[in-house]
Amino acid sequence: MKVLIVDDEQAIRDALGRKLRRENFEVVTCGDGLEGLRAFHAERPDLVILDIIMPGSMDGLTVCRRIREIADTPVMMLSAQAVTEDDVIQGLNAGADEYLTKPVRLNEFVARVNALLRRAQLSVAETEQGYNDGYLSIDLHRRHVHVNGRRIHLTPTEFKLLAVLLENSGRVVPQRDLLEQVWGREYIDDVYYPRVYISQLRRKVEPDPANPIYILTEHRVGYRFEKQASAKLQ
Repeated sequence: MKVLIVDDEQAIRDALGRKLRRENFEVVTCGDGLEGLRAFHAERPDLVILDIIMPGSMDGLTVCRRIREIADTPVMMLSAQAVTEDDVIQGLNAGADEYLTKPVRLNEFVARVNALLRRAQLSVAETEQGYNDGYLSIDLHRRHVHVNGRRIHLTPTEFKLLAVLLENSGRVVPQRDLLEQVWGREYIDDVYYPRVYISQLRRKVEPDPANPIYILTEHRVGYRFEKQASAKLQ
Protein backbone atom coordinates (compact mmCIF):
# COMPACT_ATOMS: atom_id res chain seq x y z
CA MET A 1 0.00 0.00 0.00
CA LYS A 2 1.23 3.49 -0.87
CA VAL A 3 0.53 6.48 1.40
CA LEU A 4 0.96 10.15 0.45
CA ILE A 5 1.72 12.49 3.39
CA VAL A 6 1.25 16.23 2.78
CA ASP A 7 2.34 18.44 5.68
CA ASP A 8 4.43 21.61 5.84
CA GLU A 9 6.20 20.44 9.04
CA GLN A 10 9.14 18.26 8.10
CA ALA A 11 9.31 16.72 11.58
CA ILE A 12 5.72 15.49 11.20
CA ARG A 13 6.37 14.14 7.70
CA ASP A 14 9.50 12.34 8.86
CA ALA A 15 7.91 10.82 11.98
CA LEU A 16 4.78 9.59 10.22
CA GLY A 17 6.77 8.39 7.23
CA ARG A 18 9.21 6.38 9.36
CA LYS A 19 6.39 4.77 11.29
CA LEU A 20 4.51 3.76 8.15
CA ARG A 21 7.64 2.40 6.47
CA ARG A 22 8.24 0.20 9.53
CA GLU A 23 4.73 -1.14 8.95
CA ASN A 24 5.69 -1.99 5.34
CA PHE A 25 3.93 0.91 3.63
CA GLU A 26 5.43 2.72 0.68
CA VAL A 27 5.51 6.43 1.58
CA VAL A 28 5.62 9.64 -0.49
CA THR A 29 5.95 12.97 1.35
CA CYS A 30 5.28 16.57 0.26
CA GLY A 31 5.60 19.93 1.99
CA ASP A 32 2.70 21.92 0.55
CA GLY A 33 -0.70 21.49 -1.06
CA LEU A 34 0.27 22.13 -4.67
CA GLU A 35 3.19 19.71 -4.47
CA GLY A 36 0.90 17.20 -2.80
CA LEU A 37 -1.71 17.44 -5.54
CA ARG A 38 0.93 16.93 -8.21
CA ALA A 39 2.25 13.90 -6.30
CA PHE A 40 -1.26 12.50 -6.04
CA HIS A 41 -1.63 12.57 -9.83
CA ALA A 42 1.84 11.09 -10.38
CA GLU A 43 1.90 8.45 -7.62
CA ARG A 44 -1.75 7.33 -7.35
CA PRO A 45 -1.53 6.50 -3.61
CA ASP A 46 -3.93 4.20 -1.77
CA LEU A 47 -4.36 6.72 1.07
CA VAL A 48 -3.69 10.44 1.55
CA ILE A 49 -2.72 12.12 4.84
CA LEU A 50 -3.40 15.88 4.61
CA ASP A 51 -2.53 18.66 7.02
CA ILE A 52 -5.36 21.20 7.07
CA ILE A 53 -3.30 24.37 7.53
CA MET A 54 -0.51 24.77 4.99
CA PRO A 55 1.23 27.77 3.42
CA GLY A 56 0.40 29.02 -0.04
CA SER A 57 -2.89 29.13 -1.88
CA MET A 58 -3.84 25.47 -1.39
CA ASP A 59 -4.66 24.24 2.10
CA GLY A 60 -5.59 20.68 2.97
CA LEU A 61 -9.32 21.12 2.46
CA THR A 62 -8.73 22.55 -1.02
CA VAL A 63 -6.46 19.64 -1.92
CA CYS A 64 -9.09 17.22 -0.65
CA ARG A 65 -11.77 18.82 -2.84
CA ARG A 66 -9.51 18.57 -5.88
CA ILE A 67 -8.81 14.89 -5.16
CA ARG A 68 -12.53 14.21 -4.81
CA GLU A 69 -13.14 15.60 -8.29
CA ILE A 70 -11.30 12.63 -9.78
CA ALA A 71 -10.93 9.85 -7.19
CA ASP A 72 -12.43 8.05 -4.18
CA THR A 73 -9.04 7.61 -2.49
CA PRO A 74 -9.41 7.65 1.32
CA VAL A 75 -8.27 10.94 2.90
CA MET A 76 -7.25 11.51 6.52
CA MET A 77 -7.01 15.12 7.69
CA LEU A 78 -4.50 16.22 10.34
CA SER A 79 -5.66 19.01 12.66
CA ALA A 80 -3.43 21.10 14.92
CA GLN A 81 -6.36 21.74 17.28
CA ALA A 82 -9.04 19.70 19.01
CA VAL A 83 -11.55 18.46 16.45
CA THR A 84 -15.15 19.63 16.85
CA GLU A 85 -18.27 18.40 15.08
CA ASP A 86 -18.16 21.54 12.92
CA ASP A 87 -14.60 20.62 11.87
CA VAL A 88 -15.74 17.12 10.92
CA ILE A 89 -18.68 18.49 8.93
CA GLN A 90 -16.38 20.92 7.10
CA GLY A 91 -14.00 18.10 6.29
CA LEU A 92 -16.81 15.82 5.15
CA ASN A 93 -18.10 18.53 2.86
CA ALA A 94 -14.64 18.66 1.32
CA GLY A 95 -14.64 14.86 0.95
CA ALA A 96 -12.45 13.79 3.89
CA ASP A 97 -12.97 10.43 5.59
CA GLU A 98 -11.20 10.92 8.88
CA TYR A 99 -9.66 13.44 11.29
CA LEU A 100 -6.67 13.00 13.57
CA THR A 101 -5.48 15.64 16.03
CA LYS A 102 -1.85 16.65 16.49
CA PRO A 103 0.33 15.75 18.30
CA VAL A 104 -0.16 12.38 16.65
CA ARG A 105 0.27 9.22 18.73
CA LEU A 106 2.04 6.96 16.28
CA ASN A 107 0.46 3.65 17.28
CA GLU A 108 -3.03 5.19 17.11
CA PHE A 109 -2.09 6.75 13.76
CA VAL A 110 -1.18 3.36 12.26
CA ALA A 111 -4.31 1.73 13.72
CA ARG A 112 -6.50 4.39 12.12
CA VAL A 113 -4.67 4.20 8.80
CA ASN A 114 -5.32 0.45 8.71
CA ALA A 115 -8.95 0.93 9.74
CA LEU A 116 -9.49 3.52 7.00
CA LEU A 117 -7.98 1.22 4.39
CA ARG A 118 -10.25 -1.60 5.56
CA ARG A 119 -13.29 0.64 5.11
CA ALA A 120 -12.17 1.43 1.57
CA GLN A 121 -12.03 -2.31 0.78
CA LEU A 122 -15.68 -3.05 1.40
CA SER A 123 -16.63 -6.71 1.75
CA VAL A 124 -20.15 -7.35 0.50
CA ALA A 125 -22.49 -9.88 2.07
CA GLU A 126 -23.34 -12.64 -0.39
CA THR A 127 -27.03 -12.34 0.40
CA GLU A 128 -27.28 -8.65 -0.51
CA GLN A 129 -26.18 -7.43 -3.92
CA GLY A 130 -27.74 -3.99 -3.68
CA TYR A 131 -30.98 -2.06 -3.69
CA ASN A 132 -33.16 -0.23 -6.22
CA ASP A 133 -36.61 1.26 -5.70
CA GLY A 134 -36.59 3.55 -8.74
CA TYR A 135 -35.45 6.58 -6.74
CA LEU A 136 -32.49 5.26 -4.75
CA SER A 137 -30.19 2.69 -6.36
CA ILE A 138 -27.25 1.12 -4.50
CA ASP A 139 -24.86 -1.25 -6.28
CA LEU A 140 -22.65 -2.71 -3.55
CA HIS A 141 -20.26 -4.53 -5.88
CA ARG A 142 -19.60 -1.60 -8.21
CA ARG A 143 -19.82 0.90 -5.33
CA HIS A 144 -22.28 3.06 -7.29
CA VAL A 145 -25.14 5.05 -5.76
CA HIS A 146 -27.75 6.81 -7.89
CA VAL A 147 -30.42 9.19 -6.61
CA ASN A 148 -33.31 9.91 -8.97
CA GLY A 149 -31.19 8.71 -11.89
CA ARG A 150 -28.13 10.79 -11.03
CA ARG A 151 -24.94 9.20 -9.73
CA ILE A 152 -23.77 10.75 -6.47
CA HIS A 153 -20.36 10.64 -4.84
CA LEU A 154 -19.89 9.00 -1.46
CA THR A 155 -16.57 8.82 0.35
CA PRO A 156 -15.39 5.30 1.27
CA THR A 157 -16.62 5.80 4.83
CA GLU A 158 -20.03 7.11 3.74
CA PHE A 159 -20.42 4.15 1.39
CA LYS A 160 -19.44 1.65 4.08
CA LEU A 161 -21.95 3.23 6.47
CA LEU A 162 -24.73 3.00 3.88
CA ALA A 163 -23.79 -0.61 3.05
CA VAL A 164 -23.88 -1.71 6.70
CA LEU A 165 -27.30 -0.10 7.18
CA LEU A 166 -28.60 -1.69 3.96
CA GLU A 167 -27.29 -5.13 4.91
CA ASN A 168 -29.24 -4.78 8.19
CA SER A 169 -32.33 -3.23 6.56
CA GLY A 170 -35.42 -3.31 8.75
CA ARG A 171 -33.31 -3.78 11.89
CA VAL A 172 -31.90 -1.14 14.22
CA VAL A 173 -28.10 -1.02 14.23
CA PRO A 174 -26.94 0.29 17.64
CA GLN A 175 -24.56 3.22 17.53
CA ARG A 176 -21.69 1.27 19.08
CA ASP A 177 -22.15 -1.52 16.53
CA LEU A 178 -21.99 1.04 13.73
CA LEU A 179 -18.78 2.47 15.13
CA GLU A 180 -17.20 -0.98 15.29
CA GLN A 181 -18.47 -2.24 11.91
CA VAL A 182 -17.85 0.94 9.91
CA TRP A 183 -14.95 2.67 11.62
CA GLY A 184 -13.39 -0.15 13.65
CA ARG A 185 -12.79 -0.82 17.34
CA GLU A 186 -10.29 2.04 17.39
CA TYR A 187 -13.23 4.46 17.15
CA ILE A 188 -15.56 3.01 19.77
CA ASP A 189 -15.40 6.21 21.87
CA ASP A 190 -15.95 8.65 18.98
CA VAL A 191 -19.66 8.74 19.69
CA TYR A 192 -20.43 11.79 17.55
CA TYR A 193 -19.14 10.17 14.34
CA PRO A 194 -22.32 8.23 13.44
CA ARG A 195 -24.56 11.26 14.03
CA VAL A 196 -22.45 13.55 11.85
CA TYR A 197 -22.00 11.01 9.05
CA ILE A 198 -25.67 10.01 9.09
CA SER A 199 -26.60 13.67 8.67
CA GLN A 200 -24.25 13.99 5.68
CA LEU A 201 -25.53 10.76 4.16
CA ARG A 202 -29.13 11.92 4.44
CA ARG A 203 -28.28 15.10 2.56
CA LYS A 204 -27.06 12.99 -0.32
CA VAL A 205 -29.67 10.20 -0.56
CA GLU A 206 -32.93 11.37 1.01
CA PRO A 207 -35.68 13.12 -0.98
CA ASP A 208 -36.11 15.41 2.05
CA PRO A 209 -33.20 15.19 4.51
CA ALA A 210 -35.26 16.89 7.23
CA ASN A 211 -37.87 14.13 6.98
CA PRO A 212 -35.91 10.99 6.13
CA ILE A 213 -37.62 7.88 4.80
CA TYR A 214 -34.57 5.64 4.27
CA ILE A 215 -32.23 6.27 7.20
CA LEU A 216 -34.28 6.48 10.36
CA THR A 217 -33.15 7.31 13.90
CA GLU A 218 -34.15 5.17 16.85
CA HIS A 219 -33.66 7.67 19.66
CA ARG A 220 -30.89 6.71 22.08
CA VAL A 221 -30.47 3.36 20.32
CA GLY A 222 -29.16 3.62 16.75
CA TYR A 223 -30.22 3.80 13.11
CA ARG A 224 -32.30 1.73 10.70
CA PHE A 225 -32.46 1.52 6.90
CA GLU A 226 -36.04 1.21 5.68
CA LYS A 227 -36.66 -0.08 2.16
CA GLN A 228 -39.35 1.77 0.20
CA ALA A 229 -41.99 0.56 -2.23
CA SER A 230 -41.58 2.31 -5.57
CA ALA A 231 -45.16 3.57 -5.42
CA LYS A 232 -44.40 5.63 -2.31
CA LEU A 233 -41.82 7.62 -4.22
CA GLN A 234 -44.00 8.59 -7.15
